[in-house]
Amino acid sequence: MLQTNVTLKNKVDQLWNKFWSGGISNPLTAVEQITYLLFMKQLDYLDFKQMSDAKKAGIMYTSMFDGTYRIPSTDQIVDKQTLRWSYFSKMSPEEMLSHVQVKVFPFLKDLRGYDLTFAKYIKNAVFVIPKPALLVEAVFTIEEIFSEIEKYYEEQEKVSQEIQGDVYEMLLSQITKGGVNGQFKTPKHIIKLIVELIEPYLGSRIIDPACGTGGFLLESYKYIEKQLLKDRKVNKTVEDKVLCNALNDEISNTLNNNLYGYDIDMTMVRLAAMNLMMHGIDNSHVYHKNTLSEGSSKLNQYDIVMTNPPFKGFIEGELINKSLTLRTKKSELLFLENVYNLLKIGGTAGVIIPDGVLFGKSKATVEARKILIENCELKAVIKLPNGVFKPYTSVSTAILIFTKGSETKDVWFYDMHSDGYSLDDTRETLINYGDLPELLKEYRIRNPYDNHNRKKKFFFVSKDEIVGENYDLSIDRYKEYALEEVTYEKPSIILSRLKEIEEDIHKELAELEEML
Repeated sequence: MLQTNVTLKNKVDQLWNKFWSGGISNPLTAVEQITYLLFMKQLDYLDFKQMSDAKKAGIMYTSMFDGTYRIPSTDQIVDKQTLRWSYFSKMSPEEMLSHVQVKVFPFLKDLRGYDLTFAKYIKNAVFVIPKPALLVEAVFTIEEIFSEIEKYYEEQEKVSQEIQGDVYEMLLSQITKGGVNGQFKTPKHIIKLIVELIEPYLGSRIIDPACGTGGFLLESYKYIEKQLLKDRKVNKTVEDKVLCNALNDEISNTLNNNLYGYDIDMTMVRLAAMNLMMHGIDNSHVYHKNTLSEGSSKLNQYDIVMTNPPFKGFIEGELINKSLTLRTKKSELLFLENVYNLLKIGGTAGVIIPDGVLFGKSKATVEARKILIENCELKAVIKLPNGVFKPYTSVSTAILIFTKGSETKDVWFYDMHSDGYSLDDTRETLINYGDLPELLKEYRIRNPYDNHNRKKKFFFVSKDEIVGENYDLSIDRYKEYALEEVTYEKPSIILSRLKEIEEDIHKELAELEEML
């Protein structure tokens, strides 16, 4: 949507550029500060909306902006109405910066009692916008963005909440540097691919134990909603302007209450909560936790696990959850076992792992693969192209799809050559969607009885063969590469040509000597 709405896209770019030129050049810091401003804007909007809905329904409503607020560490008491976005956004630059820093932001950090996930994780947040001019310009641009959203909403008959979510996702796309311990943003189309392979359903408890900005949770929500709307033959037209209007409250609450995310990075937790909130999921279950540490994981409780956990990290032995039995400190192996532990019997997972997990010879690596083969039905091993995660990293990766408690008989391998984008740092969109449409189609109709041609991009390998190869899951171990016959000229002919070249060289050297 943003690519076709030039005005809205330009406004989002302007907001980003204002922070860059205003002295906040770190992408993560800029997005975090923008997130705080958006939260202020959303609180004001949600409060007025709930007030209006209550009035129409003839019921009492108590606003979070009713009454007074005592500013921490001071004796100053202010009217909460002055803490609204709609109030302070009209102030002069110097007055606005002081008001937001001293009054509004502390008020936001005291909202933990309200039923908003984002408010729970802002306690230790820091407001670092340094200049009055930057704050005013940012507030003004955000107002313009929301005005354009409403305009586009009316003209195109699109859902306003959906457009807000798209805007925030575009802001998140500006985070171009990998994080600590191998964290990096998963491309949206890869997230969507895994969700479509897993096919989440209404009522399924879904978790991402390394959720980052919440991409898997959000895409699962969208997928389930889309399927429900499709089943009910409901279109998002002018008659259905509010996201999930076609769904009753019970279904909407079921969706909200079955999405869970953990992340070790508090900044990522905030961004995930805001990402979900901007898409209409106000009370998501996103938590600041290290799921590999002692006591943080709830075992055997989830129907679906989808995740792209950190690679190349190490966890100290004394901090590792006792439920994890692999004798290793490598985070990618521990996460893989943790995903298995989180699943219910019959639950399905989609996990992105580095290639080394597929063929590594260490005892822990082999044991991790053994769990997938002996305790699960390993449905698919999908090798991704090396450039999928550029510009963050060029590490080779693969997707594993497996169901806990089912039996592995044959494993489906797919060698993806193209994901629809160039495989360099630019990641430019190609004309088609690469191998993704074929992959989805072939995965859904896969049949182990007629798919053993190992010269193709996809084929089956039996469990017995994999066990015989020490549980090796590298596609190169089993794929057959077609060799082309090359015909060379006879050695005598090649030698004759070399002599001719040598004679020409001697002739040219002689001519050069005469000139000297």
